[in-house]
Amino acid sequence: MPEGDTVYRSAVHLDAALRGRALTVCDVRVPKYASVDLTGEVVEGVVSRGKHLLTRVGGYSIHSHLKMEGSWHIYRHGTRWRRPAYQARIVLENEEWVTVGFDLGTLEIVPREEEDELVGHLGPDLLGADWDAAEAVRRLAAQGSREIDVALLDQRNLAGLGNVYANELCFLRGVLPQRAVADVAALPKVVDLAHRLITANRDRVERTTTGDLRPGRQTWVYGREGKPCRRCGTPIVKGALGANDLALRDTYWCPHCQT
Repeated sequence: MPEGDTVYRSAVHLDAALRGRALTVCDVRVPKYASVDLTGEVVEGVVSRGKHLLTRVGGYSIHSHLKMEGSWHIYRHGTRWRRPAYQARIVLENEEWVTVGFDLGTLEIVPREEEDELVGHLGPDLLGADWDAAEAVRRLAAQGSREIDVALLDQRNLAGLGNVYANELCFLRGVLPQRAVADVAALPKVVDLAHRLITANRDRVERTTTGDLRPGRQTWVYGREGKPCRRCGTPIVKGALGANDLALRDTYWCPHCQT
């Protein structure tokens, strides 16, 4: 599931393949931008901002968001693609590499000066060089009666957390995901743990919040409905949370370890 760590790794790999090289192919397969051709322009770099990717080419930014199904692939010329061509939304090539964005949930191309209109609403980026823990705590604290799980998922509070991390953070801090933010006493500790967890996973292909990379051992509660809690043995419960602009998300918790 794409979360901030997945997007961060995508940015690092794309940046290594594209930075400082002129595009030999710019094939945009989204009708609104199909006429855009940045062939010949040099890629300044690729950066992540929470769950968003910005590929800066000449005077433009290619903004993409993976959503649930999207991914970026990097190939040597002549290598067979691992996903079907009809799923490709954009192809960027240089003399050495072919990069393909498949099933991207969002793909936009805007002038560089308009970047802030796309990502300016985001809260502090957990994996950004300018990470600001105090600002993240301030934004979370302002959520008041909102459920802590939903507040953690709101990218306007802090950018990069997805459903896996939100569920796991609530368990590790012993807080029910339905608990109001105002009733969570240790918000700074929640934010600190979020930063440490996602940083520990940013260079891993397989994500783990337990420290164990073996299949079936990587999470405490996420995806473990009905299975015994790893701490107390109580069956894990599954529910759903969401509000307004956030769709319902699967939520997991231990009714004994979380209050």
